[in-house]
Amino acid sequence: MVLLGMTLAHKLIKSHLVAGEMKAGTEIGLKIDQTLTQDATGTMAYLQFEAMGIERVKTELSVAYIDHNTLQNGFENADDHRFIQNVAYKRGIRFSRPGNGICHQVHLERFGKPGKTLIGSDSHTPTGGGIGMLAMGAGGLDVAVAMGGGTYYIPMPKIVKINLTGKLNAWVAAKDVILEVLRIMTVKGGLGKIIEYTGEGVKTLSVPERATITNMGAELGATTSVFPSDKITREFLKAQGREADWIALAADEDAVYDEEIMIDLSSLHPLAAMPHMPDKVKSVTEIGEIAIDQVCIGSCTNSSLLDMMKVAKILGGKTVNPRVSLSIAPGSKQVLNMLAKNGALADMINAGARILESACGPCIGMGQSPNSGGVSLRTFNRNFEGRSGTADGQVYLVSPEVAAISALTGVLKDPEKLDIEFRFDLPETFDVNDNMVILPAPPEEAAKAEVLYGPNIKEVPTGKPLGDSIKQTAILKVGDDITTDHIMPAGAKILPYRSNVPHLSQFCFAVCDPSFPERAKQNGGGIIIGGANYGQGSSREHAALVPLYLGIKAVVTKSFARMHKANLINSGILPLTFENAADYNDIDEGDVLEILDVKNAIQTKDMVVMKNITKNKEYILNCAFSERQRSFLLAGGLLNFTANNS
Repeated sequence: MVLLGMTLAHKLIKSHLVAGEMKAGTEIGLKIDQTLTQDATGTMAYLQFEAMGIERVKTELSVAYIDHNTLQNGFENADDHRFIQNVAYKRGIRFSRPGNGICHQVHLERFGKPGKTLIGSDSHTPTGGGIGMLAMGAGGLDVAVAMGGGTYYIPMPKIVKINLTGKLNAWVAAKDVILEVLRIMTVKGGLGKIIEYTGEGVKTLSVPERATITNMGAELGATTSVFPSDKITREFLKAQGREADWIALAADEDAVYDEEIMIDLSSLHPLAAMPHMPDKVKSVTEIGEIAIDQVCIGSCTNSSLLDMMKVAKILGGKTVNPRVSLSIAPGSKQVLNMLAKNGALADMINAGARILESACGPCIGMGQSPNSGGVSLRTFNRNFEGRSGTADGQVYLVSPEVAAISALTGVLKDPEKLDIEFRFDLPETFDVNDNMVILPAPPEEAAKAEVLYGPNIKEVPTGKPLGDSIKQTAILKVGDDITTDHIMPAGAKILPYRSNVPHLSQFCFAVCDPSFPERAKQNGGGIIIGGANYGQGSSREHAALVPLYLGIKAVVTKSFARMHKANLINSGILPLTFENAADYNDIDEGDVLEILDVKNAIQTKDMVVMKNITKNKEYILNCAFSERQRSFLLAGGLLNFTANNS
């Protein structure tokens, strides 16, 4: 018998496998070494953790970051931050204070370790794959379970090899690499897959560049993305004072992959994702020199010291075009300090940039919304319709180089035409100061620590045990690629209520149908009909918790994004798919639907019948779940299941 070599992803999974077999599509359980949360999802995750009654986290490391809801317009965000800090201190979690930076940037700098597993209540947690971690986004409840020592379950992914050759030309960036992958694979192409980068081209990419690629791999719908841990990884960790955390990791030379994509880095040119989807990619030259109104540089995708230094070099000695508003958000306190010390920050300020705090900011609609109909170039990872906070904003995703030169010229500009020579090597030593990370209380002091709840913090909604059948109206019908931003929008007006589901419910599906919340209440809930890739985007479990609160019993689609499907199951909402995708076309909003003998089907079958009473037709739906998932759905969600079996 010939034993085939293993991919890096397979090695990482095998070393943490505690349940299931490594057979693509079947459910596997993984031991989780590290967790992270951010404040937009963290309050709910810690409410769920507290409900479990566990005294102390059981992971090697858990970190709570404050980086999303940083606008203090009212008491709500400050109360949530206080609650998270209290829980962190009491339960053995490190607390990264507001201003310390974006979770993924800081975790890469200070805490991530090659070879470790990491899940985070944020879909861009795969950033950690840039240093050889198996890092995945997850719902807050899954993170809470992992903090309590529980196993994290996913469908065993297929492994896609992206073989990189050549070397990036001047003014072509890591952002262009992941935009090219999105152009090839689309936002649906990564479903059920891990993207593994190999080849000689990998050796030409720094850790920040690798992290940009793995970060935005979330937009492929992939489980995660990963690079090997090599000499370049070691140099980065050594510069962070963490060389002891390094281990060498790579795929076997004869590793076998499910798919393979070849990309010659030297053939790439500056690219941009056009409104309103990250895979609507064209070259900057092809799009043309369109007039722009705004440029935003930063986010967990492009806010490293490397990115910021490129921007500062382009802006140095020049002035931002008078028609353009330019904002820059360094990704961490470390980056901001180093920019201040080496003079790059002064170059940005002198050019007319508005310097924002080291936080997510405009990326999640927290300020800096463009003017009505305005064209905004952003170095972010998502350009979903309305995400910027301006309903008709035209958001393009670009590299820092394209963003900076365009801010000066007032039009979308290809930096390859610049007559500028520039090289920046990462420093041998980064400024290291973790004074904005609060350590948890020792176990003997933790018992005395108090957890304070603000008035905006409400109970977590829970489902009801599954009945024999479900008879409901098709309360909403939506198309393909519905994102969690469509289901539960972000933004400065809404994010402060992430710990208050009743209030949050009035914004559910506001992008698609503002009347949805009221109709759901009047009808006592309903069934949602969706197209392909339903629930793509963020890991936010509020996109399941809020529909649960509004009485949604089932979501029937052509297909689901991985994290959202898991969140629906955890909440006790049935995620069902059409056996015949064409049946989607037959159902209209307002049709009365009945899912027959559903309790028995969930217990014992892989198919269930849904009858359209209005049209007197029947449809076969897939309900193939693992035994664990069936138990959750029958109980009305993971919290109910846990309470019933504790």
